[in-house]
Amino acid sequence: MENLPKQDGADNSQNVEQNMIGPISSRATNIIENHDFSQGLHSWHANCCNASVVPCDSSNSKEVATKPTGNYAVVTDRQECWQGLEQDITHGVSLGSTYSVSACVGVLGPLQGSTDVIATLKLENRDSATSYLFVGRTSASKESWANLEGTFSLSTLPQRVIFYLEGPSPGVDILIKSVVITCTSPEETEGETGACVTAGDDNIILNPRFEDGLNNWSGRGCKIALHDSMGDGKIVPQSGKFFASATERTQNWNGIQQEITGRVQRKLAYEATAVVRIFGNNVTTSDVRATLWVQNPDQREQYIGIANVQATDKDWTQLQGKFLLNGSPSKVVVYLEGPPSGADILVNSLIIKHAEKIPPSPAPVIENPAYGVNIIENHNLSNGINGWFGLGNCTLSVGLGSPHILPPMARDSLGPHEPLSGRYILVKNRTQTWMGPAQMITDKIKLFLTYQVSAWVRIGSGANGPQNVNVALGVDNQWVNGGQVDINDDRWHEIGGSFRLEKQPSKVMVYVQGPAASVDLMLSGLQIFPVDRKARFKQLTWQTDKIRKRDVVLKFSGVDSSNLHGAFVKVKQAKNSFPFGSCISRTNIDNEDYVDFFVKNFNWAVFGNELKWYWTEPQQGSLNYKDADEMLDFCQKHNIETRGHCIFWEVEGAVQQWIRSLNKNDLATAVQNRLTSLLTRYKGKFKHYDVNNEMLHGSFYQDRLGKDIRANMFKVANQLDPSPLLFVNDYHVEDGCDTRSSPEKYIEHILGLQEQGAPVGGIGVQGHIDNPVGPVVCSALDTLGILGLPIWFTELDVSSTNEHIRADDLEVMIREAFAHPAVDGVMLWGFWELFMSRENSHLVNAEGELNEAGKRYVELKKEWLSSAHGHVSEEGEFTFRGFQGSYAVEVVTASKKAMKSFVVDKGDSPLVVSIDL
Repeated sequence: MENLPKQDGADNSQNVEQNMIGPISSRATNIIENHDFSQGLHSWHANCCNASVVPCDSSNSKEVATKPTGNYAVVTDRQECWQGLEQDITHGVSLGSTYSVSACVGVLGPLQGSTDVIATLKLENRDSATSYLFVGRTSASKESWANLEGTFSLSTLPQRVIFYLEGPSPGVDILIKSVVITCTSPEETEGETGACVTAGDDNIILNPRFEDGLNNWSGRGCKIALHDSMGDGKIVPQSGKFFASATERTQNWNGIQQEITGRVQRKLAYEATAVVRIFGNNVTTSDVRATLWVQNPDQREQYIGIANVQATDKDWTQLQGKFLLNGSPSKVVVYLEGPPSGADILVNSLIIKHAEKIPPSPAPVIENPAYGVNIIENHNLSNGINGWFGLGNCTLSVGLGSPHILPPMARDSLGPHEPLSGRYILVKNRTQTWMGPAQMITDKIKLFLTYQVSAWVRIGSGANGPQNVNVALGVDNQWVNGGQVDINDDRWHEIGGSFRLEKQPSKVMVYVQGPAASVDLMLSGLQIFPVDRKARFKQLTWQTDKIRKRDVVLKFSGVDSSNLHGAFVKVKQAKNSFPFGSCISRTNIDNEDYVDFFVKNFNWAVFGNELKWYWTEPQQGSLNYKDADEMLDFCQKHNIETRGHCIFWEVEGAVQQWIRSLNKNDLATAVQNRLTSLLTRYKGKFKHYDVNNEMLHGSFYQDRLGKDIRANMFKVANQLDPSPLLFVNDYHVEDGCDTRSSPEKYIEHILGLQEQGAPVGGIGVQGHIDNPVGPVVCSALDTLGILGLPIWFTELDVSSTNEHIRADDLEVMIREAFAHPAVDGVMLWGFWELFMSRENSHLVNAEGELNEAGKRYVELKKEWLSSAHGHVSEEGEFTFRGFQGSYAVEVVTASKKAMKSFVVDKGDSPLVVSIDL
């Protein structure tokens, strides 16, 4: 036998502390027979050497510092490093399972210090060369026994799998006290193939720190190399002895990779951590990304972004992120990519482990929140400008003549309130846009409280065009938006917004800024106060009852009236018909747990990416509707209505390269082809379309094809499929923090489209919101409601590191939407961890556990289901008031029990339902 290089060698036991195998479950089965040599050498074989078993208490036993009890094996007459003791374990291993190895070993013979003992698998196939899989190693000496730990997993099952222990130099004896190989998991679960797959904390990356050279690693479109230093010794490993480089890269996606097929389990969350930097080609800083390439059994490919970090050529940087596989892929490869061609990616280590479950955050305890109390000192300027200072070299003075009433949004939160003083701060001599009145509020801010911002602002003469005025916060030198407004006249304007801090700052300053240099700024009645958001819910419940419920009269017939009078009636609502939906992706529907939660809690869906043009036609003429087709089939199977998102996307960064390269005529043709292809294929299938996404924030098509193109998109879409409502769709409409998409600008935009003949059928308010405050959101909805078009929250998500605060944010938004007469539906932009565009936004943790936000959502859905019980009146009727949706009624008379169903639809007058028993 040749001492062949290990084709699949790996070393995942370099750091014993990080990779120790946990306690083996009493239910885990050791696949090694005669693991403690109590039956001599039964089942074991000495590979081209000799072996014997020695009792630990024998006078002939090999001397080591600490003698074990029982027996141990001694492997002698070793002429080669690879010679040792082996056992055939073919019968005990399964495809895709992960196994842990633990062996107690020692050495004796002519050596000074320590030597490596290595655990290896020999994989024999009839039709291909024998290969070797490195399992683990430990450093052993004559003085003591050592623990050898490791893991392995097989992505293909060979005809024979042989485990053996090898490694020391010729002439050195190997001592083996015990060997344990188990397939372990905390719950000892069975995978779909019947094989045990671990959910433990062992690193699934083989040779993660390159201590076994480049074994198990390869280049993705480039070369890889091993280093102990680079750059004339200036670059050395952050830890360990070696690092690897991905070199001769010609594409951004080139990098170092490792196949991990069979070592990752579906529906488990994994965390990846890498230590990286870049080198060469005059690139000093660049994104480095960790990505999964997944190939499914149907040959469909998928790329999953795990994490990215801004890396430099100066020092090592840690990259960290999580991922989860929904389906059962046939091949999985992890790789590092990102920098421009010519720059090397350097990797010191890559660790991928089952992600630890983070304990839920406790609800924050806020002592004396002082709701409604303004934290601004001398806000009414009765003390001149005491407490205020000017940023920069501007000057502050006090003027008279500002409004005496609170701005409307603050009034809605605070209720009856003393009038404002009528005094304002006049800011002159402004030489920079950021100059304005400021105040330090560091000691007045409490973490996790949501603060509402309100003020009257005005600008002086001399402005050239609309001027942006912004209430801002400087939080440890970071800018936080408290609200904005555009001003193009000499009137007082309301600013309304909100903010919340979740990390303790060292310095917080509030200031008002924005107009061009030399334009005077006026500020009156600045209010910053913590808002009791739940205090508004009682009013919203009353409003919800008014617009979402209906009086219902059940008129019973078909039974003798004497039997019917007094009969017991029980009414229970099965489903509320109000549209609550979510964004989904194609891979999500491969996850049974995801599907179960989705179909139970949502009745509408929108596809996150699979209908977008860059997905359906990534290369010109190469159409991909497979994903969208399968998702539509899924929705139809589960009676889920669908929104079409989106036909076009006006933001240039979202437009694929081949479209950006077209000339005007070819672009116009491509736009027409896109409309025809999509709208004819799915005619009658989608209830809505977002026609041209985010037109308030982008102008790619308008800039190239002229102003009429936007209205033409609507008109042609309507001609090709008249059935769906055609929506505009944009973000930051509802939160007061972006003047480009203020409700007033949105209305102006919609009216402009309608004047050109665009059949705009609905208003999409995306709802990617931070720290929502009810009156601010409601004010935007009221303004948009003027148009009389249905409003939908189309992409709602909220974000907080604290699950309880996230739940509060979500409740604020859903209650405001459900209570507003202009809102016809709410779509969440996802709900499952690792499948959302914003972090700390999910309702369900990656492995299927509801967090506080998820529990709150489910509670709200239950609150909006009606039930009633009582007795049939003398007139043969039973009346109740209930939410719109589907119902079941049970009637129990003296002679029979009957079950019937009915539907309560929208309407103002009482609904009379005739029920024949």
